[in-house]
Amino acid sequence: MYHLDENLKKSVSRFPDRNAYIYGNEKVTYRELDQQVNRFATGLSARGIKKGDGVALLLGNSPEFLIAYYGILRLGAFAIPINPSFTQGEISYILHNSQAKVIVAHVSSESKLSEVKGQLENLELVIYTDAKDQECTWDDLMATGNSVYENPYIDQEDLAVILYTSGTTGKPKGAMLSHRNLASNADSISELIELHDKDCVVAVLPMFHVFCMTISLNGPIACGATILIIPRFSPLNVVNTIREHKATVFAGVPTMYNFIFQSPESTAEDFSSIRVCISGGASIPVELLRKFETKYNVSILEGYGLSETSPLVALNPLKGTCKPGSIGLDIPGVKTKVVNVDGQEVPRGEVGELVVKGPNVMTGYLGMPEATSAALIDGWLYTGDLATMDEEGYIYIVDRKKDMIIVGGYNVYPREVEEVLYEHPAIIEAAVIGVPDGEYGESVKAYVVVKDEQININDIIQFCQDKLVKYKLPRYVEFLNELPKNTTGKILRRELRQLTKVH
Repeated sequence: MYHLDENLKKSVSRFPDRNAYIYGNEKVTYRELDQQVNRFATGLSARGIKKGDGVALLLGNSPEFLIAYYGILRLGAFAIPINPSFTQGEISYILHNSQAKVIVAHVSSESKLSEVKGQLENLELVIYTDAKDQECTWDDLMATGNSVYENPYIDQEDLAVILYTSGTTGKPKGAMLSHRNLASNADSISELIELHDKDCVVAVLPMFHVFCMTISLNGPIACGATILIIPRFSPLNVVNTIREHKATVFAGVPTMYNFIFQSPESTAEDFSSIRVCISGGASIPVELLRKFETKYNVSILEGYGLSETSPLVALNPLKGTCKPGSIGLDIPGVKTKVVNVDGQEVPRGEVGELVVKGPNVMTGYLGMPEATSAALIDGWLYTGDLATMDEEGYIYIVDRKKDMIIVGGYNVYPREVEEVLYEHPAIIEAAVIGVPDGEYGESVKAYVVVKDEQININDIIQFCQDKLVKYKLPRYVEFLNELPKNTTGKILRRELRQLTKVH
């Protein structure tokens, strides 16, 4: 049976004195984490919160996030992780939609919540961390809790987490993930990267994001490994933490790898304890992957996932052939195929939509039956990503379906143009979008961040001319100091589109 809380309990019984997490100078064993989780669960229970209730987490990377997350699951409630940097309107929408009964938030979110609180009919309790004079503080709750707790029976199909997908089209949708969804995915990642109790895993990806939740929290907890909690990303902080604690596993998004690569003071010696790096969240440019691996003498396994799939779908193998530019092979228990508009599988090498089936696929979108039936067809999740599959089953993401640019009837995939731009020695970051064109329907526009101010638009277009057919060439190039990104480091093409409209 797949069960997140049972995974924690097993590690507590097998490795009670091993460090569960390290945060700054604070080291907490599995036995102590178990007691903290019990205190949180019983503290909520004493205030009338029970199995099946929703608890929102508005927290950055911290021990409180980890304790609250597992405390919610132990109670049989479900967690609603929310990005604390969301606007008041975004937070309000998610709290309304999920009907959260409790909010656990850092005190810095108090101003955003003060106006929202009165409008939430279901809200019963707000708990603030790092607070002194609030109605209910984290310390109050933990002080009233008990370190021993007999939790209710929790089934593997019970709701564990609702994750709100970034609403690129319309309002965010709440993907409902069960214990089975998340725990099966934690098992898969543990098996694929041979995670074990002696591992030390860096948690610098945002904990409210499913990539971190599975690879840097649920996976390590199931194996009795140690989690190194880093509150926010900075290349120097990450490198220092890896070196100091001899971290063995690092998971990041491409922009993190880019910043660490650009860091002049970091060397291969700093990464000498790392046995595996994982990249996800967005496609990592092949050129960056090669440069990073060469500089730090590590291998990066690129994978792919979605909030709706808990998240991991595919990963390049730890032992075996890694194919740069590919997201690897299906993970254990998960099947994928590439289909045409009629849902028929296309021949290997042809482009179609990637669809997924397995124990990791969500049960549906909360309160959105139409969106659920559009995404889940005959047990397959339609990802909205265009992909190809080679003869050996390795998957290549071509692009998001909606990001495709059509120039004079020809399909242009932004990623293909971006890969070429990343090969230019002066370009640090690049993103490509389609802009309206009276003659061709759309044209290609590139936004770039460069390290050499002498470089001009013609240099870039000329560089691309040898590598791209004419219709794929950027017609426009704009220089920016930085590209807009979300908190997980994913480049936001929709903001670039807004920028284009303003021009």
